[in-house]
Amino acid sequence: MAAKSNTARRERERKSIPGPTRTPAVAGAPKLDRLIHERLRLGILSALAVNQALTFSDLKKLLDTTDGNLSVHARKLEEAAYVTCTKSFEGRVPRTEYRLTASGRRALERYLDHMEALIQAMRDK
Repeated sequence: MAAKSNTARRERERKSIPGPTRTPAVAGAPKLDRLIHERLRLGILSALAVNQALTFSDLKKLLDTTDGNLSVHARKLEEAAYVTCTKSFEGRVPRTEYRLTASGRRALERYLDHMEALIQAMRDK
């Protein structure tokens, strides 16, 4: 019984608190890219935007995450063609390297422009 009431309470709280994707519309602003608007995926794109390439290990350390979590989120970005993934070997050790694509850079820039517009709209109120 307690599990049901806790679940219902959390659902009510979730609906009553405006989340980051329930932002007010800003005239002329594009819709928020929900693929990027996830902490780890935004971190991956941001790290790749300032580095030519990063290995899986580099990203894992930088973002302080697990192998599985990084793998899932990197794959989503790869499927969207925001990043490329190159797998190779250094001796017998596998090496996975990620790079930001041109479309990934454009998507990140659009996302940042949108967030800046939202911040400015809120400050102007």
